[in-house]
Amino acid sequence: MDEQAGPAGAAQRGTHTPVLLERVLTLLAPALADHPAVVVDATLGLGGHAAALLAAHPHLTLVGLDRDPLALERSRERLAPFAARTHLVHAVYDEMPQVLAELGMSGVDGVLFDLGVSSMQLDLAERGFAYAHDAPLDMRMDQTSGIDAEHVVNTYAVPELARVLREYGEERFAMRIAQAIDRQRQVRPLRSTAELAELVRTAIPAATRRTGGNPAKRTFQALRIEVNGELDAVRAAVPAGLRALQVGGRIVVLAYHSLEDRIVKQAFAALSADTTPADLPVPLPGAGPEFRLLVRGSQSAGDAETTANPRAASVRLRAAERIKEAV
Repeated sequence: MDEQAGPAGAAQRGTHTPVLLERVLTLLAPALADHPAVVVDATLGLGGHAAALLAAHPHLTLVGLDRDPLALERSRERLAPFAARTHLVHAVYDEMPQVLAELGMSGVDGVLFDLGVSSMQLDLAERGFAYAHDAPLDMRMDQTSGIDAEHVVNTYAVPELARVLREYGEERFAMRIAQAIDRQRQVRPLRSTAELAELVRTAIPAATRRTGGNPAKRTFQALRIEVNGELDAVRAAVPAGLRALQVGGRIVVLAYHSLEDRIVKQAFAALSADTTPADLPVPLPGAGPEFRLLVRGSQSAGDAETTANPRAASVRLRAAERIKEAV
C-alpha cells in the first residue's frame, strides 16, 4: 500500500500520507547519503516515499516501478521536479532484474517495497477493490492485461475458488462462500462488488457477521491476490531485491498481511544466517550471513499514525543491510 490515505476520498484531494515515512527514510539513509546512490522503489504508487527520498538525498537516482499505468502517470507528475534523477517504468516488481539490466545498473544502494493495494486503487471506486463501494468486479492493478475478479468468481470451479479464499484470504468459511457463489452464478453471473459483498455476508454464520469488521474483507483480499498474482510476484521480487544490493545497501519492506510478511521473513532469514553446519566448532569460511537484520522481528505503526491513517494499522516493516558479497 504505497500511498495510504486517511479519510475516504483522500485520493481525489491529494492528501496521501506514505506509511512509516520517517522510519523508512531513517533506515535507508545510511546507504544513500552523501554519494551518487541508486534506490529502487519497486512499488511506486503515487510517489510519496519516492518524493521524500529524492528531496532528502540530492545525489540520489531513483528507479520507480509500478504495474498500474494510472499510478505511474500520477507519480510522474508528482516527481516532475526530480525528473532528471528518476527512471519510472511500467513493470511489476518481480521484473526488477530486467529493468535494472536495461538501465545498465549492476547493483543498487537501496530497495523499497510497499506491498499490497494502493489507496488510489482503493479510493477509486470504479477499480473494484473496495467492498464499501459498488463497482464492476475488476481488481486488476494493471487494467491493460490479465484476468479480472469477475472472471474468477464466475468461472473457477468450486474447489479451486474455495482454495483461493482459504489460502489467500485465510477465510475459514471458504467452502460455504464458494458454494454460495456457485449457486448464484447458476442463476446469473456476478458482476458487481456490492452483489458479491452481500452474498458473502449472507453466506457466513450470523454470529460471525457481528464481529471482526466487514465479513467480505477476506474474500476481497483473496480475489485481489489471485487476480494480480501478488504472492508469486513477492516470492520472486524480494530475493531479487536482496540480490541487487551492493555491500552496505539496504532494503525495507512494508507488508500488510501475514502471507506477504511470511515470505519476506523467510527471504531475509535465509540470507542473514550462518550456514556452517551445527556440529562444526568454528564457522566455515564464506558461510557467514550476507545480510544483517536492522529491525528485531517486524515493526508496526504507532498509535498516533494508525489513528491518523487507519490503513497503517496492519503494516509490518522489515529491513536488512548487505554486509558481504553474495557467494
